[in-house]
Amino acid sequence: MSEIRERQVKSVSGIPFLLFMLAVLVIAGFAIVKGIQLAPGKGVVISLILSGLVGFVVWLTFLGGLYMVEPNQSAVLSLFGKYIGTVREPGLRLNNPFYSKRKVSLRVRNFESGRLKVNELEGSPIEIAAIVVWEVTDSAEAVFNVDSYESFVQIQSEAAIRAMASSYPYDQNKDGEISLRSHPAEISERLRSEIQDRLSKAGIHVIEARISHLAYSPEIAGAMLQRQQAGAIIAARKKIVEGAVGMVEDAIEGLSAKNIVELDEERKAAMVSNLLVVLCSDKATTPVVNTGSLY
Repeated sequence: MSEIRERQVKSVSGIPFLLFMLAVLVIAGFAIVKGIQLAPGKGVVISLILSGLVGFVVWLTFLGGLYMVEPNQSAVLSLFGKYIGTVREPGLRLNNPFYSKRKVSLRVRNFESGRLKVNELEGSPIEIAAIVVWEVTDSAEAVFNVDSYESFVQIQSEAAIRAMASSYPYDQNKDGEISLRSHPAEISERLRSEIQDRLSKAGIHVIEARISHLAYSPEIAGAMLQRQQAGAIIAARKKIVEGAVGMVEDAIEGLSAKNIVELDEERKAAMVSNLLVVLCSDKATTPVVNTGSLY
């Protein structure tokens, strides 16, 4: 397939031409009326009317060369199926009246995809949706390289979302791993790049792409919630144990350094066990005070 690139084509302002054509119309009408009044013969009247009709058809033909280009809009010109060029100057423009003109909006647009059901990297089904912000940068490519560029943007964006979602896990399983939920900036950039690669042939520039909805599918949402809760509990207990071990170590070292009491290995083990039970328990402990001999 031969790709067509946009090229600028010159156009002239259509306002002077429009004023000229209106003046010609007024003068021609006035001349026909005066001609009928001065030469009321039947043949003369018919000739004037036919001349007026021919002139009016020619006038309408040249008037067809006028077209409007709004700000942030372009007009793609073609002649009998051949691409001529693109006009981006806003205002009333004039070109060959036989050119066909197709307007293309250059404004920034966005859309939100539907909620897509995808299997993430680990095989769990998830629901994902994204917002894509885009604009047309090459009008000729948008018109001639794809059938309908607006539909092309939506379909290819959803395909890119599916491909990206299946390349990452939903949750971070180990330190440094990029996941859909824990690294929104990296995921957004990867999604934007994935969509841009698919839309470059249509003259589309993707400004931004970000996830707007991310969740486990309803059939596994409950189980995955329990998994997340269990992971959070394990991580919290790990921190508690690490802190308790440090506190016990400081306590033993402090007692030994200040010569408050000397403990043999058996008593140290008992002390460590009691302190860990007190510090790591998720409920308040009831202490037992020993008023007798330590040994």
